[in-house]
Amino acid sequence: MRAAVALGSSTMSDRHHISQHFETLAIHAGNTADPLTGAVVPPIYQVSTYKQDGVGGLRGGYEYSRSANPTRTALEENLAALEGGRRGLAFASGLAAEDALLRTLLSPGDHVVIPNDAYGGTFRLFAKVVSRWGVEWSVADTSDPSAVRAAITPKTKAVWVETPSNPLLGITDIAAVAQVAHDAGARLVVDNTFATPYLQQPLALGADVVVHSLTKYMGGHSDVVGGALIVSDQTLGEELAYHQNAMGAVAGPFDSWLVLRGTKTLAVRMDRHSENATKVADMLSRHARVTRVLYPGLPEHPGHETAAKQMKAFGGMVSFQVTGGEEAAVEVCNRAKVFTLGESLGGVESLIEHPGRMTHASAAGSALEVPADLVRLSVGIENVDDLLEDLQRALG
Repeated sequence: MRAAVALGSSTMSDRHHISQHFETLAIHAGNTADPLTGAVVPPIYQVSTYKQDGVGGLRGGYEYSRSANPTRTALEENLAALEGGRRGLAFASGLAAEDALLRTLLSPGDHVVIPNDAYGGTFRLFAKVVSRWGVEWSVADTSDPSAVRAAITPKTKAVWVETPSNPLLGITDIAAVAQVAHDAGARLVVDNTFATPYLQQPLALGADVVVHSLTKYMGGHSDVVGGALIVSDQTLGEELAYHQNAMGAVAGPFDSWLVLRGTKTLAVRMDRHSENATKVADMLSRHARVTRVLYPGLPEHPGHETAAKQMKAFGGMVSFQVTGGEEAAVEVCNRAKVFTLGESLGGVESLIEHPGRMTHASAAGSALEVPADLVRLSVGIENVDDLLEDLQRALG
C-alpha cells in the first residue's frame, strides 16, 4: 500500500505553518480548500476505486478505498495534528482500532497489563478474543505505578491505560507509567476517549499509542461510529497502516467526514462539557441520596492532583453511587428525563446509564466488575440548570 495524500489536505510542514494552537489546528489541519472548486470543506469521496494513470500510476497515491480514501486521509491528518502525532489512522469503530493495534503489537505468548477499570468492550476483547490466540493479560491498578511494575512480566509487550477510566473515572499518571513500561521494554497505550486531545496529550507525556473511540467526543453528535490510533513513531505508524489495510476495518468516507466536522468544534464543546460536569458533580456531592461522587475535578478525588497536572480541564463524565443499592441506581436512570437513558457518551446531549447492566455487563464476575449501585453520566452542553433539576428529580 502506498502512502496517500488527500486532495487539498495539509502536509506535516503545512500544519506547523498554520498554527500550534489547538483551536486553529482543529479547524484547519486536513481541511484546506479543495483545489478544484475552492470548497472550504473536504468533499465526501464516496468511491471504491480510482482511475490509474497507467499500470502502477496511482493519481495522488489512491487505488482502492480500503487502502486509502481522500476524505479519510483528511481526517487522519487532522487527528495526528490534534494529538501531536506523526501518523493517525481512522477505523470503523473504537474496537476495530483496538483489535488492529493488538494484532500489530502482539504475538501468541505475549503479555499485556490492562487496567482494573476499563470500557467493558475493551475487557471483552482481551478476555474473550485475543486470549484465544495465546495472548496473556493481567490486571493492575494503573493509578499506582508500582502496581503496574509488579504486574509486568518478561513477556509484557504493552501496558494499557484509560485515563480518566470508564466508568470509575480513575486517573493514571501517564508520564510515570510510561517510564515503568519503557523500563521494561514495553509500549504504553493510552485510551484518550474521555479526555480528548483538547484536554490531554498522552504522546507528549510519553505514551506510544493513543486510542480513541471517535464515536464519542471527537464526533460529538451521536451520529457516527468510528475509532482511531495515533502514534509518534513513523515505523510503528507504517506497521499499523499495513495491518489496517490487510484487515480492512476502515472508516468510511461519510463517517470520516462526520468526525472531521465534529473535531472543528471539539474545543468549545469540551469547555462546556467540563463546566457543566463540574456543577453537576458539586451538586451530587451534597445530595443526601448520593454516597460517593467520582469526578477528577473534585478536590477529594484521589487522582485530582495528577489530573490537574496533565489535563486542561476535567471533562464531561461523572459517575456516582446511591443509597439503596442496584435497584435504586436503576430507578434513578429510569426517572431521568433530560438525561436520556442510553449507552455511549460524548454527544452534545446528556446521557445516563447503569454500567453494571449496560456498558459493563461483560465485566461481571471479573476483576473489572463495577459497583451495582453505580450510575454513569455523560454531561452534555444543555443549560446546566435543567440538568441539575432533572437529576434532583430523578434522585427523589
